[in-house]
Amino acid sequence: MGTTTKTDVSRRSFLKGAALAGAGLAAATALAGCSSESQSATRAEYLPEVWDYETDILVIGYGGAGMWTALTAADEGQSEVLILEKAPVRGGGNSAINLGEFTIPVDEEGCATYIKAFSRGLTPDAMADAWAKEAVRNGEYATKWELPWEQNEGTLASRYTESCEYPFLPGADSMEIGSIEGYGMNFWDIMDAHRQELGIEVLFSVENEELIQNPETKEILGCYADYDGKRIAIKARKATMMTIGGFEFNEELKNEHLKVYPALGFYGWPYNTGDGIKMVQNVGAQLWHMNCMIGGANPNFQDEEYPYAIQLSPKTDNYVWVDRIGRRWRNEKASSSPHVGWHQYLAFDDGICDFPLIPTWAIIDQTAFDAGRLGPDPTAKLARGMYAPTLPDEVGRYPGWSEDNKAELDRGWLKMGNTIEELVEEMHKVDPDMMDAETLKATIDQFNSYCEAGSDPDFERPAESLLPISNPPYYAWPIYPGGCSTLGGPKKNENAQVLDTKDEVIPRLYAAGCFGNFAAHTYGISGGNNAENMVWGRIGARHAAALEPWDKEASQG
Repeated sequence: MGTTTKTDVSRRSFLKGAALAGAGLAAATALAGCSSESQSATRAEYLPEVWDYETDILVIGYGGAGMWTALTAADEGQSEVLILEKAPVRGGGNSAINLGEFTIPVDEEGCATYIKAFSRGLTPDAMADAWAKEAVRNGEYATKWELPWEQNEGTLASRYTESCEYPFLPGADSMEIGSIEGYGMNFWDIMDAHRQELGIEVLFSVENEELIQNPETKEILGCYADYDGKRIAIKARKATMMTIGGFEFNEELKNEHLKVYPALGFYGWPYNTGDGIKMVQNVGAQLWHMNCMIGGANPNFQDEEYPYAIQLSPKTDNYVWVDRIGRRWRNEKASSSPHVGWHQYLAFDDGICDFPLIPTWAIIDQTAFDAGRLGPDPTAKLARGMYAPTLPDEVGRYPGWSEDNKAELDRGWLKMGNTIEELVEEMHKVDPDMMDAETLKATIDQFNSYCEAGSDPDFERPAESLLPISNPPYYAWPIYPGGCSTLGGPKKNENAQVLDTKDEVIPRLYAAGCFGNFAAHTYGISGGNNAENMVWGRIGARHAAALEPWDKEASQG
């Protein structure tokens, strides 16, 4: 199914005739030339005077979920599709900049059992069963769309030893991982090429969408949006699919709903600002899983140009992590899950009436500073996230960390002091009045004594990693919970249909991806974000494409 650009009625009629002749159908037909006067006589008050675009399936959000929805609706559902995307170019969301791993269960029943085990009853059984039934086909669909992939028993992060977060739960052995060559960046390039081959149009730089709802039937009929300097109306004849992503970059929503805050450690797509939450609330949708997220902890420098987290890794072991007061709280060399590691930051200290670990601080000395690049190298094989080499600058790509760390020091991202006292003064600019210089100094002195003794009795850090912090000046940066994405959004059923506050379907409204992810209680499915896109994108697209158009009688008349 193809799309057209915005044009007039005579052009639309020509294209429709050409489609019937076999030249291809127009997926999103613009109607700017329609007479508002002729429509007004029969138009209901809740409808726009003019529909600027028409399509069968309207997809709001062009990330991985939007991609799978659009391709499935056009290919299997033989429906016209139009996509709206907030970013100025390319789109892709987190799916285009992650490792590209997706879940492939080897046993449907076992997969459903595992989901029910980790969700502790918060994910309905019908949802777990539907997800498992569709997810076993993920490999089939990866092959169908010519993705270069292989099946593994574990994730890259686990060195291919574990394929889910809770391998001790029943059904965990049914979970395996599909890995795409070239990671998420290659996935996106391949799938976007297929989207273009199908003629599916994407409108970029679209903002402030508002769903159009029939007040009597509660059906969603399309949406309004700001595009190209004007307010437009888009008719969705069959359905609207919300694939708009999470709210990782909306501080108000995160502070209101997440279990920990400030959660500044998200390193993904900065256009994920939770725009869809109010949209669906305004049409009566029920929200769920708003307190869930996927992540560990990462540095964030609260820079307006680069608002996302940037992962750092010292090249030597002359470093410690301390809490907001200046106390070590963990073995810094111990592995931590990038998906559920944020759980460590849930601790609350009534003595300070706050979270004592947010932010956590990394402390290094000049030896570690001089040892090499602390941050991401955009030329590395695993370059991904917002410094992925294929990202255009227009979407806010980060060009990479300097080799000598000095540019970031000059920018104020790294805090420096010739003494611990001076360093603490700089740290107070980020977290006012919290870090205690005497406590931090005592912590570093104690750590250095453990280095000399070759033993860490407090946290059992390996002896070979006990290198002192004794070469001033000293440097520090803050670390916050966060990572891949939030999970909250509209509640949906096993058909990906959005539900209202009475658990009744809002007709013609669907959701997929991290906008209302089905995982609850915790995130237990490695590769689950990409699988979530695949599963609910396909399920929702098929169900929506099978609907009769809401304007069928009018169009026939």
